[in-house]
Amino acid sequence: MFVSARSLAGWLEYIERQHPQAIALGLERVIEVFSRLEISISCPILTVGGTNGKGSTCAMLEAVLRSAGYRTGLYTSPHLLRYNERVRIAGREADDAALCEAFAAVERARGAVPLTYFEFGTLAAFVLFSKENLDAAILEVGLGGRLDAVNVLDADCAVLTSVAIDHVEYLGDSREAIGREKAGIFRSGRPAVVADPQPPNGVLEEIRRVGARPILIGRDFGYRAQGTQWSYWGPAGKRTGLAHPALRGAMQLRNASAAFAALDSLRERLPIAMQDVRRALAGIALPGRFQVLPGRPQVILDVAHNPEAAAVLAANLADSGFAPETIAVFGMLRDKDIAGVVRAVAPRITRWHLATLPGPRGADARFLSSIFLDMQIQTPIVEHDTVAAALAAARIEAGESDKIIVFGSFLTVAGAYG
Repeated sequence: MFVSARSLAGWLEYIERQHPQAIALGLERVIEVFSRLEISISCPILTVGGTNGKGSTCAMLEAVLRSAGYRTGLYTSPHLLRYNERVRIAGREADDAALCEAFAAVERARGAVPLTYFEFGTLAAFVLFSKENLDAAILEVGLGGRLDAVNVLDADCAVLTSVAIDHVEYLGDSREAIGREKAGIFRSGRPAVVADPQPPNGVLEEIRRVGARPILIGRDFGYRAQGTQWSYWGPAGKRTGLAHPALRGAMQLRNASAAFAALDSLRERLPIAMQDVRRALAGIALPGRFQVLPGRPQVILDVAHNPEAAAVLAANLADSGFAPETIAVFGMLRDKDIAGVVRAVAPRITRWHLATLPGPRGADARFLSSIFLDMQIQTPIVEHDTVAAALAAARIEAGESDKIIVFGSFLTVAGAYG
């Protein structure tokens, strides 16, 4: 056993070695260790799953609840720069000492039970939440839903933001199969918010099978953009004259509507006033979601890493105003649908700087370049050893009125921070 790590870095290095696989779906091991921890989280739990939009929806839930004065716990993944980003209590990142103490508690409880990095971290977050007097806990699913570690806890309300093709080696290669896995977060008699406007039948069948209470976009809730404002309608009525969320992008109204529908469904336990919503929308921040950095040339950071997210990114670029050149700084993981992402965004890009990403899953620039060659991409391409080098080169060649878009992975955006 390893219960005396001196630093958070030491713990993270240790837990990364405790399971032969980075991803091992299945709840038996997590349930066993959770039961040994003898902890409980008694506040309402909101679990958010989906292919894209999970992080933004979680951020909006946290912002609205905190604006209403509630003490929140938020667990998300992955992080951009610091592991501490994954666990927030009352809007603040958990500090190193608290995380180390929580890791030690999980280590003592697990005995010989192997846990993946994500499972270890999820249980540590639950340990921290159990020590706080929380009014609400918000949990972002890591992968899938049915067999994801966060699904150890029964959601009082679960949100499914979208269903698209991603992680096919774990979830299946069709929207039907993936949707069924993601719908595993729903519970009998409890609200099941579905924000995908065309959910696969597998999602609806799973809702019926478990006896969850469906709340579907377009039927039970929705939104309408009205110039510089927008309106929402849902189970608790209408909210009109809303300012657009501080998070940029075409999909953020849908994400906000999903968050509002979830909160509407829990309004008896967590009442929210209109002024709470207005304050929250103005102050939401989430790095890497069509994030525009200050200065010229304009630099935009986006973690889009699958074709659906890339299509949204392309639409956001189209809506963001004219630029003589739009220069891409691009890096992806090898096991992602690289060609699908490139195909979605390529019409908006005038030149590419391809960056090698670190780690065993990171695609090197030469590999990316070979995919571009196979796709017969005609725009200029330059290869770089790092994201930082690619961004530096893009800044040098960009004019003051040009745009630079850094995208393809959380690692790509993290690399842009230097």
